[in-house]
Amino acid sequence: MVLHPQQIGLLPCSPPSLLEPDLSHGEAPGLDRRTQTKMRRGQVDIEARIDLHGMTQAQAHRELGGFLFDQQAMGRRSVLVITGKGAGGEGVLREAVPRWLNEGDNRRMVRAFSHAAPKDGGEGALYVLLKRLK
Repeated sequence: MVLHPQQIGLLPCSPPSLLEPDLSHGEAPGLDRRTQTKMRRGQVDIEARIDLHGMTQAQAHRELGGFLFDQQAMGRRSVLVITGKGAGGEGVLREAVPRWLNEGDNRRMVRAFSHAAPKDGGEGALYVLLKRLK
């Protein structure tokens, strides 16, 4: 298991941003229409992926934050987050991950997200576009 600076207390966790609006599936303020269309159509060059299904909420939340941090640090922009669909379409992680993408440090790293195309997992996965590091 890799520990990240914010997990071991070297960096303070930032409070939720008041300046950045919440993201929703397929919509992002300032994201050009071409990129939004490509995300909706599944024309995304996936640079990395993480499979969260089968994890507890606590494990998945921790792994997601570390994964996004690592991928952004490596300069990757397009990642796939697999949540699974859950039993009977009531997936706990499928519902939780979009909320987590809008929280605190995750929100500052995420530019946009959208349900994946069926070939990449459909509603049991999300394309996530990360912001470039400044």
